Amino acid sequence: MNQMDSLKNKKVLIVGATGGIGAHLVKLIYNSGAQVWIAGRQLAKLNLIAESNQLPASQILEVDLSNSDSVQNFVKKIENEAFDIYINAAGIGIIKPLNQLQVSDMQLSYQVNVLSTFEIVKAILPKMIEVKKGLIINIPGILGKIPMSGAAAYCASKYALVGMMQSIREELKRTEIRITQVYLGGVDSPFWDNIDLRVQRDKMIQAEEAAKSIWFLCQQPSSGVVSEMVLQPFNHQAI
Repeated sequence: MNQMDSLKNKKVLIVGATGGIGAHLVKLIYNSGAQVWIAGRQLAKLNLIAESNQLPASQILEVDLSNSDSVQNFVKKIENEAFDIYINAAGIGIIKPLNQLQVSDMQLSYQVNVLSTFEIVKAILPKMIEVKKGLIINIPGILGKIPMSGAAAYCASKYALVGMMQSIREELKRTEIRITQVYLGGVDSPFWDNIDLRVQRDKMIQAEEAAKSIWFLCQQPSSGVVSEMVLQPFNHQAI
């Protein structure tokens, strides 16, 4: 390996592989010579992605991050696998004004965006710690850094995700395990299909371009770490 870390033969786990970003990411990483495990809650979509990338059935994993039993079953399937890279491309975004927000919305946001990640990270880290190497990429999005009206549940869970991962990073300082947070602005993906908010999707970042940026992060310089990356639509730079 010279300046950039190669993906050839790396074992990569992508959770949220059926999303707009995830599906593009699978192809990019697979075409770079990595072994790719894909996970998500829509088995039919996972199978289509696996077929188009020639992935074996053993590397297709169904998981519903909103269901703690499903997450625990998933953890049992992955905890003995030595992954080099874990990419968390899954998440839920509940956008509602405070007077419509329910405790159940907060609980669901935390379950999907924080607790499920906590369980997965706990499952994969021991193997990384054994070899003192690895890479974990989360995508808290720009709302994990700055607030937005109507996004109390979403921001709370994403801020929690960032704080959790920064604390874990402090525990790993004697290793070469890298932790990267990706703060994406608006990405034109199915994420917006069920959100009641007026947005200009034609001016958003294309999902394929967002995937390329994460693919690049998977090949970080061997002498350094990209601790965070911010990518926003050119016409709507929040920070």
